[in-house]
Formats: sequence, C-alpha cells, structure tokens
Amino acid sequence: MSSRPQRPRRSHRERGSAGVDARRATLERVVAASPLRVPDSLPIADRADELVAAIRDHQVVIVAGETGSGKSTQLPKLCLLAGRGVDGMIGHTQPRRVAARTVAERVADEVGTTLGDAVGYTVRFNDRVGEGTLLRVMTDGILLNELQRDRELRRYDTLIIDEAHERSLNIDFILGYLKQLLPKRPDLKVIVTSATIDTERFAEHFGEAGAPAPVFIVEGRTYPVEIRYRPYGADNDDDPGDRRDQVRAVIDAVGELEQDGPGDVLVFLSGEREIHDVADALRREELRGTEVLPLYARLSSAEQHRIFQPHRGRRVVLSTNVAETSVTVPGVRYVIDAGTARISRYSRRLKVQRLPIEPVSQASADQRAGRCGRLGPGVCIRLYTADDYEARDEFTEPEILRTNLASVILQMTAIGLGDVARFPFVEPPDQRAIRDGYLLLDELGALREGRIGAVRKLTEVGRQLARLPVDPRLGRM
Repeated sequence: MSSRPQRPRRSHRERGSAGVDARRATLERVVAASPLRVPDSLPIADRADELVAAIRDHQVVIVAGETGSGKSTQLPKLCLLAGRGVDGMIGHTQPRRVAARTVAERVADEVGTTLGDAVGYTVRFNDRVGEGTLLRVMTDGILLNELQRDRELRRYDTLIIDEAHERSLNIDFILGYLKQLLPKRPDLKVIVTSATIDTERFAEHFGEAGAPAPVFIVEGRTYPVEIRYRPYGADNDDDPGDRRDQVRAVIDAVGELEQDGPGDVLVFLSGEREIHDVADALRREELRGTEVLPLYARLSSAEQHRIFQPHRGRRVVLSTNVAETSVTVPGVRYVIDAGTARISRYSRRLKVQRLPIEPVSQASADQRAGRCGRLGPGVCIRLYTADDYEARDEFTEPEILRTNLASVILQMTAIGLGDVARFPFVEPPDQRAIRDGYLLLDELGALREGRIGAVRKLTEVGRQLARLPVDPRLGRM
C-alpha cells in the first residue's frame, strides 16, 4: 500500500512570508479591478485624506462620529490606501456577530470581492478567512481568544476597534491590553472608533508623553429630528385613566406616525419577548401595506438580511439595542423608543449575574433618536416623559463596573498578564469586584493556592475553562 507523501511543515517565518505575498497579490488584483474610493455621499469622505495621513503618521488614531457616518465600512479601505493590510491583516472588531457579518458583506461588496477572499469574517463556529485575506472582521471575543495563541498579535499590522463607546468587558480588556502591547509592536497601528461620546477618555488612555492620541470628529450629515413624548399607563399625567400597556402604546405610535407621511419605522424594545409580543399585535392589526420584521442578535443570518432587502410600502422593524449603533437599518424615517434595554448587572449580595430591564442613558436615547434623521427630517416618539429623560444618567455605565470579573481574571491569568488590579484599564474596576472574581475562581477550582494580589497560576481545570468561550460557571458544569 503506497503512503501519501506529506508536505514538509513550513516555519513561522515561511508562513508569514507566504501570507505577505498572498495579501500583496490580492491587493493588486482588487485595485486593478476597481480603484479604492470612499463614496462622496458618506460624511467620512470629507476627511478621508486627513485620516489616511493620520494612519500613516500616528500609531493610534481615535475616530469619533455618529452612526451612519461611514466609519465601520470606510476605515478599512482608508487603511489599505495608507499601505496597511499587506505585512499583516487588518483586524476589525465588532461587539456583535450580526454587525461583524454585515460590515464584512458591505465592505466585500464595495471592493468588488467575495467573502473569504480579500474580505473575510470570523464569528463563533464560522471562519471565512483565507491566506490572502486583507481584512478580517470579527467579534471582539474572537480577538480576545486569539491572545492565548498569539500574544503579540503578529497576524495583524492594523487593528480597528469599532464601537468602543459601548465599553463592553471585551472592549475594555482589549484597549488595556493594546496599551501594553504597542511599545513592543511599533509597527502595529490601532484605530479606535466611537460615537461622539467620551472620546477624550480614549485619547488620554493611548496618550504618549502627556500628549493625547489624535482625535478626528466625523460630522454627520443629519436632518433635524422632532422629539415627541408619549408616555402611557400610570406615567401619563395628561390622562389619569390611561390603562394602556407597552404593546398598545407602540401600536398607537405607529398609527400616529402613519399620518406624518411615508417612511419606515424603527422601534426599540428591551428584548426578544417584547419584540415578539409587539410583532404579533401589529400583525393582528392588519395594517395596510405594512411589513413587520424583528431584529435581534440571536436571529438567523437569513432573517437579519431581510431588513436590508428592497421592499414596497411601509416597514416596521422591531429591534433590541443592536440597531442603536452596531447595525444601520436602511430607510428609517421614524423611531419609536420604549426607553429600556436589558443591561447585564452583577449582584454582589446574591453573587449572580442578572439581566434586568433598565432605563437607557441619555446618550443611548440620543443615539436612538439620531437613527431617523439620516434620509430627511425625522420624528422620534419616546414612550416616556421629558422629565424621565432629564433624570437619566448621561452615559451608560461601562460593563466592567457592573459585572463579575471572574472571566476577565481567568483570561488574564491564562495569558500571563499578572494582577488585574495593576492592569491599565480605561476605567479601573472596583476592588470589591476584583475580590469577588478571585473568590468565584477559587470556588470553581480554577486557581492554585495563593493570596489575592500575588501572581496566581491556573489549575488544569482553570486552563480548560480559559479555552471555553462561556462564563466560567457554565464552563465548570
């Protein structure tokens, strides 16, 4: 029986050289087919040349702009124009899977290539990246997990950390890690994008010698948005007899907006259950020429794509906060904002991570309202009072200040980054939260004996837990 001859294994340097050659060939082919350009209709086009120069001249650049300004889809092309993406891939992180897929598909379409060729994406259980791929769009959790295999992220010559204003646990950890990594990787470029929220904090975090990183503000081309407050039930002071629930209030708001003219409606609700309740009620109303579509992170890819397909008549999209910043829903002229979202929060008393429905911050409410001012003058109906809005927090509290830190401590220990209390987070977590995280990992048998504050090592159980992309408690089961 003849055995198949095995290929000799290539060294890391040979694989790197082959990757550079493959990416250079891909770039030459893409540019030959269609020169890279930024559509003039997008606000970011006005600052394209400045951004290309800044990417060449600075190691870190902060780009702030409203959702829909073109940051997510055009910055990868600007990086290519600045000469990036050949020595290593351009890594582009998104906080949600639906956003990673959508951005990758949009960029691939604009540069005239198929997914997996010049542009690829990686989410859990799906990796469409080839050796010649220039841009890899992924969830921030994928990049975080990659640190265990590639401590210096040598696969990349540029990283775009998108939607940094969301301040998720993964984003805060990545920003802190990059702060430590950049002096060791002077060839690595980092671009942090954010809505126009708290950009000074990011600039100071990556500052050098007392000088903050450069910030570029991309002004949005938005139309005026009329805000209408339509509280319901016990909150409606104008009608003490109001007995409506949220479902009825949304239906009434949709009916009111029908009188304002044509245009799609985007409704923000707190979760899947609320979306299905409202969707069922709207369909029972049998509104003429109206299509009702849900949008949330767990929805299948085919269902999510329906919101981007052309249609006739009016479309009502019922969404969680995934449409607040991660996904731009086309054709929206009206917004209905229920004013709530499910926000992950750790209870130190009960020692459990909860997902309560809470009022969104003023910044989130403003983001939602801004979704209807991109095509023409818009109308946003808020299902709460103006006084309620004024009493809300200005910004959403970063996740690291309201979560159990066990998973962060586990990953940091696996990578060998030392004590979490000394890690350069954008905003350091509370000492009590750090202590609770260590105590939980001790209960799970993930850490070897040692005092808190000293460098701890993982047990065999801990190493297995660190490889699983789930909460340590679920992984231990």
